Amino acid sequence: MGLTSNAALTLAILFAVLLFAGTVWQWPRLARRNWRAVSGRVGLLFATQLALFATLGLSANQAFGFYATWADLFGQEDGQGVVVDHASGPGSGGPLQVVDTRRVKERGGSRPESGGQVQRVDIVGRSTHIATPAYVYLPPEYFQPRYRTRTFPAAVVLTGYPGTAQALVDKLHYPRTALELAKDGRVQPMILVMLRPTVAPPRDTECVDVPGGPQTESFFAEDLPEAVVAHYRVGKKPGSWGIIGDSTGGYCALKLAMHHPGVYAAGAGLSPYYKAPIDPTTGDLFQGDEEVRDRSDLWWCLKHLPAPDTSLLVSSSRIGESNYKDTLRFIDQVKATGLTRISSIILDSGGHNFNTWRREIPGTLQWISGRLSGR
Repeated sequence: MGLTSNAALTLAILFAVLLFAGTVWQWPRLARRNWRAVSGRVGLLFATQLALFATLGLSANQAFGFYATWADLFGQEDGQGVVVDHASGPGSGGPLQVVDTRRVKERGGSRPESGGQVQRVDIVGRSTHIATPAYVYLPPEYFQPRYRTRTFPAAVVLTGYPGTAQALVDKLHYPRTALELAKDGRVQPMILVMLRPTVAPPRDTECVDVPGGPQTESFFAEDLPEAVVAHYRVGKKPGSWGIIGDSTGGYCALKLAMHHPGVYAAGAGLSPYYKAPIDPTTGDLFQGDEEVRDRSDLWWCLKHLPAPDTSLLVSSSRIGESNYKDTLRFIDQVKATGLTRISSIILDSGGHNFNTWRREIPGTLQWISGRLSGR
């Protein structure tokens, strides 16, 4: 019986109703003050509440797709995603300030030249004046004397909404994964710039240049790379930058790579959607501006704009992700452009959650590493 099946939900509801009825029926018989009666009352109340919580949890999971299977719920899904290529033809100060540093654990050691370093930074956009915190992962090679003149490729990594940048470090393990893959020779040393797309909290701006509001797309396309290049040894030429994101961040990553291929040579969307929503968290993003609205719709972009010379990666699951059919359609439409390159990670099952994305991140980092150059 599957986690997301109607049968599981129906059984949970039936069990909760029976426990509630049983509690009402048996309560007079358990009204005594001896230990058996007290234990019976406690047991019935606990079981009834547990059944109610299970029913609510299953209902919420069906509505929002957090977990796809029982193994996914208990963290037992561990098969990593495989990328399928659908071939179709530096000083301190300024706009970036380091406010804290930490080492990367796992096979690294305590020194940055052995295990790399994660720096917590504050970034202020020169033109947009957007201010946001971020985490920057620097690989061990960044600190080694023999690489002192080398520039490195960089990948921006975005959370979903609302998300926290720290979750990219502590929950999704981007720095640790990048370190391990590089030590095994499966990726090149890369700088990761990790932050959330919510640069005007609590509003979800969907990486849109909101008319009269936050210029979020311009921040990620112009201000962020400029601030990072001014502070770190990052490649400046086209092909040095990529972008990755999950959920809302996945939509942003695809849109930024499609709109700004001269900045982002590759964009990876993990569990993305393909059109900016309008809901209470976003407010009116477009303010009646049809051009802004159309550019926020990736379907419209594929149909009406010149095909961008960039590489895209999308991910989904056959069971557990609501974007599966849209993702297959998106792959087909990108392939039809003849210029934009598209790859995918399609899992057999996996919900809209950290466990699924952790399975896709190693393949995603290898994919984006193969498409970037630090020079």
